[in-house]
Amino acid sequence: MKKALLIVDVQNDFCPGGTLGVKEGDKVVPVINKLMEQFALVITSQDWHPTDSVHFEKWPVHCVAGTHGADFHPDLLSDKIDLKLRKGTDNRDDGYSAFEATNIALAKYLRDHEVTTIYVCGLTTDYCVKQTALDAVKQGFHTYVITDAIAAVNAQPGDDRRALNEMYAAGCVLVESEEI
Repeated sequence: MKKALLIVDVQNDFCPGGTLGVKEGDKVVPVINKLMEQFALVITSQDWHPTDSVHFEKWPVHCVAGTHGADFHPDLLSDKIDLKLRKGTDNRDDGYSAFEATNIALAKYLRDHEVTTIYVCGLTTDYCVKQTALDAVKQGFHTYVITDAIAAVNAQPGDDRRALNEMYAAGCVLVESEEI
């Protein structure tokens, strides 16, 4: 069993002060940095939207390709990242899931590297983390969601709990970082 850490969208625009800042979203960074030491393969995803994305009909402008908002949080140990995925790069898609990356076919990459188990963390619980975890299960990977290394938008109160329940019902294992 080979495992990978998949860090979803720990970007400036999703952290406090960003255009879609998650309350205490930056609190996941030290937990994730510590987790990286336990994985031989560390993958991240980044929203990388064009300025005129259809995605902005639903959300405020965020993570525009090449901007400070699209950069990783400055405290994230990005030198330990083996593969960087970019998603939402076209004007026709939202790119919630890391499996929608446009620069590489993630499922094929993982299979080529004999990865069978994925540990998902990052931002946000109720959107990109959830969709990535659900897609990982659909692709046949053993999928863990690290609950103390995620944070939610909570556009509607309780969205975080509903997302966790949906991931669990789909077959994801919910764990805390100390259990890994």
